[in-house]
Amino acid sequence: MPKGRIIKALSGFYYVQYEGGVIQCRGRGVFRQRKITPLVGDFVEFEYGDKKEGYILSIEERENQLTRPPIANIDQAIIVTSVKEPGLSLNLLDKFLVLVESKAITPLLFFTKMDLLAVDEAERIKEKLDYYKKIGYSVEFLSTKDEEVERQLSDYLNDKVSVFAGQSGVGKTSLLNKIMPSLQLETDNISESLGRGKHTTRHVELIAFENGLIADTPGFSALDFKEIELEELPGCFPDFVELEDQCKFRGCMHIKEPKCAVKDAIANGEILEERYQNYLQFAEEIKNRKPRY
Repeated sequence: MPKGRIIKALSGFYYVQYEGGVIQCRGRGVFRQRKITPLVGDFVEFEYGDKKEGYILSIEERENQLTRPPIANIDQAIIVTSVKEPGLSLNLLDKFLVLVESKAITPLLFFTKMDLLAVDEAERIKEKLDYYKKIGYSVEFLSTKDEEVERQLSDYLNDKVSVFAGQSGVGKTSLLNKIMPSLQLETDNISESLGRGKHTTRHVELIAFENGLIADTPGFSALDFKEIELEELPGCFPDFVELEDQCKFRGCMHIKEPKCAVKDAIANGEILEERYQNYLQFAEEIKNRKPRY
């Protein structure tokens, strides 16, 4: 049986890319009965009588998946954060990082609109964001006038399946349009009163770029911790994971436990205090969420 990857889902049809090209498929009725929905990014086995339409027979086990956008087997998420209009929020950045880490997706951090800052302010922000570089994240600073964005991005995007994520109005869609002008994704300017932008993509599709694939719709339209258990949260902070073996208690939550290496590192200025405060806030959010039934 031929195998391929779903690169687009639209109106109940799945477009599967395989070595013979792209074929339009339907899902078998058994998927509906089992409440399984094929996702863009899925590796599938399919059959076809002629090359006009086929049927998806089985879906390989997924490495990971997102709910919004509905997409599977992602290698990396490019988290786009602006430093101005809207201003830099480490709380939002850490929230995105937790969601990406919880799905075993590699995050890349792109900070946009650097040229809108005064020189001293830009230096101060870069200094603070160096912490994220120090704990192992890839960090890039972009300006609104960057003509070389495509070159800067191409090394990251080569041979990878990437999704762009970030708060509305930070420049995700503009960035996608810049590197792939053929997309012509619609953007709305930020509404002054709401402080947020609007995205109008109707379906999810993987577009070929630099021997890799990019999801043409920004990810994470809802930022919540519905799928993360409290015990999983420390594992979503690599700077905490590095120290956990030095904590007195196994499974230390780094909140009230004595002899906690993470709290010691904060006291010594080795962990960003603001990041730890975000961690405490996220832990509270998870504790206080309504139970799922």
